[in-house]
Amino acid sequence: MPATVLVLVETINDYLPILEHQGFHLILAPTPAERAEAITRHSGQIDAVLTRGPLGLYADEIAALPNLKIICVIGAGYEHVDLQAAADRGITVTNGAGVNASSVADHAMALLLSLVRDIPRCDAAVRRGEWPKIMRPSLAGKRLGILGLGAVGMAIAKRAANGFDMSVSYHNRQHRSDVPYSFCSTPTELARASDFLIIATPGGLATKHLINRQVLDALGPKGFVVNIARASVIVTADLISALEQRRIAGAALDVFDHEPQVPDALKSLTNVVLTSHVAGLSPEATQGTVELVGRNLVAFFTGQPVLTPIEMPIRVSNAVL
Repeated sequence: MPATVLVLVETINDYLPILEHQGFHLILAPTPAERAEAITRHSGQIDAVLTRGPLGLYADEIAALPNLKIICVIGAGYEHVDLQAAADRGITVTNGAGVNASSVADHAMALLLSLVRDIPRCDAAVRRGEWPKIMRPSLAGKRLGILGLGAVGMAIAKRAANGFDMSVSYHNRQHRSDVPYSFCSTPTELARASDFLIIATPGGLATKHLINRQVLDALGPKGFVVNIARASVIVTADLISALEQRRIAGAALDVFDHEPQVPDALKSLTNVVLTSHVAGLSPEATQGTVELVGRNLVAFFTGQPVLTPIEMPIRVSNAVL
């Protein structure tokens, strides 16, 4: 009998035949209502769940799926997947770290260019019949700080250094001896050493609110921040006040605390560029991500090691199995 996969992700329908051709039976539930109905109606059938970090899979949902064996997360982040609940059941969790790094890095640089060169405001002015001559900074020779030097951070660093002649510094959980970039021991030190700060770290408790008022003040009134990671990394209230008071020059954001809701305070600011959590979306990245999910599922259900396992917490000894 083929394994049944509950698909919670809403952006991959064109590539789901990849999984169907591998013999998997798919149940599509991209909306909250469909998700709840599918878990209730098909609870005994579901062997695997395909989700992404912001959508997650919660403890009560895991408990409601008695035959669940593996959770595959699209993208690097898995912040709303209850790893403890999964570990207590012996459920495997995988992610798609690195597969969409090129797409996310492209979007990060596009946001940085749009923000620093003030492209949206110029575009709007021309459409109104105006012809403004706005003097804006160049990227060449500037100092770029990257928070999180994983696959996405590395792809951004290469674009910045090789394409725009920027000097690159980074803050990471650990110093990397295999890169030519300058390591900063804290986010505040990184911001102080940067003209532009790009957030490329995973979400979750370990990175929550790393960027706060102190860090933004270290970036300073000529500094720009770009977030293509997770909104939880930045204290949103601190960011809004820094933007309103011009303690930083501007921000470009692809992620928000309560998507798809965006604070009105951000939408009203002229020194902000906003996109709808699309940095990782490209045909190439989506196909690659679904192909990786397929390889992980095939490996798991044929008794082989999965390709991209997530490190799991220790099982709670009194967990009900």
